[in-house]
Amino acid sequence: MSTGLIILLVVIAALVVVAALVTMLIGHRSGGGPGLKRRFGPEYERTVAAHDGDTRAAERELNERVERHGDLRERPLAREERDRYAARWASVQEHFVESPRQAVAEADRLLGEVAQVRGYPDGGRYEEQLAALSVHHADHVDGYRRVHRMARAAGAGGTGAGTEEMRSALVGAHELFDELTGVGGASTSGRHRAA
Repeated sequence: MSTGLIILLVVIAALVVVAALVTMLIGHRSGGGPGLKRRFGPEYERTVAAHDGDTRAAERELNERVERHGDLRERPLAREERDRYAARWASVQEHFVESPRQAVAEADRLLGEVAQVRGYPDGGRYEEQLAALSVHHADHVDGYRRVHRMARAAGAGGTGAGTEEMRSALVGAHELFDELTGVGGASTSGRHRAA
């Protein structure tokens, strides 16, 4: 083989490697920015704030969530299960007037249970469950986060939140409950918020 042919092969190989790297970098970047903002909505902004405004770190975290939980398929609920969960949620709402803290704690347990039954990580691994829920229900996951935080604060003997704050959190959590159960006409199938 001549020297010219060897040099030509080396140059072609180098160009192929550079092209592959550029393609990989462009593909990696397309998973962030506007696509993540659209997919995660308010959860995107909350994650950026949690990373002190570092959008790269926030987008890394959100991309990791999508990689871990993006293929999760929710198990549909049978009508009887939906009805049973709807009755339990109605009970939570009824008890709120007399015992807001207890109602918030029950809402927290109920959401964790429903999410687990639908195929999300179990409620004992709350952070992992919340991350998975945020991939598929980003618009409504904050209500669950707030209810969980209030339930834990009350369970730890803290003074906790005021009644109006608990009511607001419960309303937000109810939106996620409706999505997970299909109560109130919400969808119960597959993935939500496709990228």
